Amino acid sequence: MSNSSETTSTGTEPIGASPDYVQSLARGLSVIKAFDAGHPRRTLSEVAKHTDLTRATARRFLLTLAELGYVRTDGSVFWLTPRVLELGYSFLSSLSLPEIAGPHLEALSEQVRESTSVSILDQDDVVYVARVPVSRIMTVSINIGTRFPAFATSMGRVLLAGLNKPELDEYLARVTLTPLTGRTIDTPDMLRTELDQVRADGYCVVDQELEEGLRSLAAPIRDRSGTVVASVNISTQAARYSIEDVYNTLVPAAVAAAEAISADLVRTQH
Repeated sequence: MSNSSETTSTGTEPIGASPDYVQSLARGLSVIKAFDAGHPRRTLSEVAKHTDLTRATARRFLLTLAELGYVRTDGSVFWLTPRVLELGYSFLSSLSLPEIAGPHLEALSEQVRESTSVSILDQDDVVYVARVPVSRIMTVSINIGTRFPAFATSMGRVLLAGLNKPELDEYLARVTLTPLTGRTIDTPDMLRTELDQVRADGYCVVDQELEEGLRSLAAPIRDRSGTVVASVNISTQAARYSIEDVYNTLVPAAVAAAEAISADLVRTQH
């Protein structure tokens, strides 16, 4: 069949296709997509029927994919190989941390009905690089690029806990721990003890240290070497979540989201 602008049942020939449209590529992708969780193995006839291709055309695509290592066959049925994952890795490797984290933050925010964020450490501050706001819970507006002192935030403490000893010593030697509320940890020894606990727990909860009435928690995002490169955060009003509910409900959700983001980040680094 020649290149056409008519639509087939598989969608490989969309209406209004441009002159640069490569029909054979679209058909090859449709053959790959014929396999799914419900149909991990298919016969040639099944692939041809599902893709609306002739048996001869479907056979050529399947055998080509087999030669490239994306498909295997025992002579009667065909199935995908793990090499197909490389196609997804190519996409993931082009993503930045905010793009990788975005869908996870949206899902987390939907789950807990609270604002969620991801930040990185820049010198002595945390910098927001991704955010899904639900409601304004602070007196200051938070946007991408907003900065807060690391020592007084849950995200900052997760990031500081990820520093090696010389880096942390240098940070504590130069930073001024100015209290932001009556609850703020404001001595190097107290902060060091707190960071030891954060490192042991794998998360951090800050209760009204950055702003009165604000509770927040964070968990680490790690790269393939295990290094903490960012942190994911949930912020809420103290009136909406008791401290017990923060630990019992929000912390597990944040930790799970951080682990999922870390897993996607690692995939981009292969």
